[in-house]
Amino acid sequence: MAGLSVLVTGAFYFILRWFRTPNLAFSTVSVTTGLLAAALTMLCSSYYALGCAANNLVLVVPWSLAAMKDPAYAPVVVNFAIFFLNDLYGFVSWKKRERLQTA
Repeated sequence: MAGLSVLVTGAFYFILRWFRTPNLAFSTVSVTTGLLAAALTMLCSSYYALGCAANNLVLVVPWSLAAMKDPAYAPVVVNFAIFFLNDLYGFVSWKKRERLQTA
């Protein structure tokens, strides 16, 4: 998973740069965290929620920067903040169920 993440991150850095993506660093890290979240979801790991939470935290930054220039983007920031909280809740709930099943 780590090797694939490095390859995909490297490839997407150049793709996003070619498209002149604003906030290139955050967008590239978002690709990585999104890939890790998707891989962990596919593996049915409870840590998928932490990957999603990390991705949402990363996405709050560029959207906050955009919202500073145009307040119309503020709801997107709120949306990703709520997604972040939801992912944390999902992780805690999954871990609680794992403890109950092993008890």
